[in-house]
Amino acid sequence: MSPPTPCSAKVEINEVAPRDGLQIEARYVPTEEKIRWIDALSTTGLRRIEATSFTSPKAIPNLRDAADVVTGIQRREGIDITVLVPNVKGAERALACQVDEINLVMSASNSHGLANLRMTPEQSLEQFAAILEATQGSGVFINASLSTTFGCPFEGDVSQTRVLELVEKLIALGIQGITLCDTTGMANPAQVNLLCEAVLERWPATSFTLHFHNTRGMGLANALAAWQAGITRFDSALGGLGGCPFAPGATGNVCTEDLVHMFEAMGVDTGVDLDALLEVAATLPDLIGHDVPGQVVKAGKSTRRYPVPAKIDTASPSVTE
Repeated sequence: MSPPTPCSAKVEINEVAPRDGLQIEARYVPTEEKIRWIDALSTTGLRRIEATSFTSPKAIPNLRDAADVVTGIQRREGIDITVLVPNVKGAERALACQVDEINLVMSASNSHGLANLRMTPEQSLEQFAAILEATQGSGVFINASLSTTFGCPFEGDVSQTRVLELVEKLIALGIQGITLCDTTGMANPAQVNLLCEAVLERWPATSFTLHFHNTRGMGLANALAAWQAGITRFDSALGGLGGCPFAPGATGNVCTEDLVHMFEAMGVDTGVDLDALLEVAATLPDLIGHDVPGQVVKAGKSTRRYPVPAKIDTASPSVTE
């Protein structure tokens, strides 16, 4: 057995709500409101924000204003703007908007790949090669998100062997970063820990991100298991927004403010101003038209204190022996 990986004292949080969160919402958020929201997020200390997706408006109508959003937001030094692209055309549109990072997406399972992208994993890899050729020399960081890494809603288990095989092919193509996605919240902490240890041991120079959905209430536990294995980069969505339109049963991502609160309470530096983040999170119900799953914005931080009720006599025991 290999020795345990030292847990990092610092992690990076990637905010994905403007893309992953809004893509499934019933209400279309106007472009100007999206821009104000992303600009507010960029003041909280987040290192990376996934602003939108350059996909077909017919496929994801809520993100049909991708170019206007990316060109309209205030660009701040030290904050990378990343976007999801499905094909070469999307990559070209993203490059024209001078994004910092392009996120490609494929599935680890055939069924989800065909339902979500109308492509098998092997066909996705062929398209990735074409996108990499189109972006060559741009200086843009290329990340690939591997959906259904921890299980497929149609096929069930996806073997670790299969995941490692696809990761190897992605790295061989020239992909610089890889996100392992728990698309419908099927992962458990033991499974997460084993896979994270395996990829970090095999490809220590590759930037790995973990992307969890909280479908079955294990999002934070899975993030903790990944961190204990040595992962330092996590996707999350403000308020716990999100869900894949093409994955039955998918619900929101692990909540950004809850994830930041957990790490900061443990003494792990996220670089995020939690108070500022909570102020932005509190605006979400008005932005999208309904309540959100996030807990800390409702309960307050664990350091929150309340006045002792006046009727309590603090000098006397509450029970007799």
